[in-house]
Amino acid sequence: MGIFSKDKKKKDLTLIFDIGSSSVGGALCYIENSGTPKIIYSIREPISIQNEVSFDTLLSSIMKSLDIVANKICTMGFGKPDKIFCFLSSLLYGSQTRTIKLEKNNSFIFTLKIADSLIKKEISLFEEERLIKHIHSNEQIRPIELKNMKTMLNGYAVDKPLDKKIKEIEMNVFISMSSDEILKKIEYTIGKYFNPKDIKFSSFLMAFFTVIRDMFAYHESFLLVDIDGEITDISIIKNDVLCESISFPNGLNFITRGVANFLNLSLDEAKSLISLYKDDYMEEQIKKKFDPVINKLKEEWLKKFQESLFNISNNISIPLNIFLISDKDFLDFFTKIIKTEEFNQYALTQSKFKITSLNTKELHGIATFKENIYRDPFLTIESIYINRLSDKI
Repeated sequence: MGIFSKDKKKKDLTLIFDIGSSSVGGALCYIENSGTPKIIYSIREPISIQNEVSFDTLLSSIMKSLDIVANKICTMGFGKPDKIFCFLSSLLYGSQTRTIKLEKNNSFIFTLKIADSLIKKEISLFEEERLIKHIHSNEQIRPIELKNMKTMLNGYAVDKPLDKKIKEIEMNVFISMSSDEILKKIEYTIGKYFNPKDIKFSSFLMAFFTVIRDMFAYHESFLLVDIDGEITDISIIKNDVLCESISFPNGLNFITRGVANFLNLSLDEAKSLISLYKDDYMEEQIKKKFDPVINKLKEEWLKKFQESLFNISNNISIPLNIFLISDKDFLDFFTKIIKTEEFNQYALTQSKFKITSLNTKELHGIATFKENIYRDPFLTIESIYINRLSDKI
């Protein structure tokens, strides 16, 4: 991976924003030559949950939480960051893995010019496809990310493909784009406190994929599951390539709204009950009324999860290894739900899933922390991604 060269002495103070649909996180870290970033400050601000989902209302709430996080980091007095990165939830961008192929009868030298030409063509095609989907709007889109995950020359995977004599090339490229209007709102909100020259945007998915692939290199194929406030994302990785992602609109807030609706409670009351239930502090009499409700919601979420697995599989086997990330208070909750899954009905798996919940224990050692700093799994993954690839992103 692209780790800094040994002669690099300056430590970059880097500011990270993790922008989801249930909360916004922020962290300051130093990029280290060792490949292990040092996080010196982190914060997370919840996004208020609404009774009904409206994208405009949600976006407004996201910006309010982002403003609070940026303001708090600014007032801490750590100084001006050298670099600023924003990692976006899938609600805020569109992405696709595209396979680029070129084959000729006669041998040719694969140059940077050829690579750029092939990639620019794919970006244009993706932009056209995205615009067709939004043909009734005047929304402008902005490319935010392009990552070449794997290159095959004459059928063989290579790390350094340039200037090789070949007849055939295949590249697996991840492209993501977002609304220019959304990105400008983010830039404006952050710019009120830091006046940055440039903010680099990335999908959380690419950071998640890259770090898990490198940490657990013995797994060439696996699933990534990211359960956010309003959405659950499932991504399938085969032979070290992020092949496809699928989402369904049942996230953390689906459980809260469901409890509130079934029991005629406010959202705050529902949150309190769910907290008591998860921590096993609920009185037995209340639990008898609560169990049927929560079980129905679990079943509904699991059904959507199963349907998504079936749709994403495209008649290929589903990897058994799942890496799950979510709000720390819900990790065990959803892990237990998925463990009840029996996917043999589709004959796509031969045994039960092996789930790794991405908590502070599982991520121990990939970053260092200043004393008494909260070890946020999302920000930790993003910091290691930046540290390893900061010369390329």
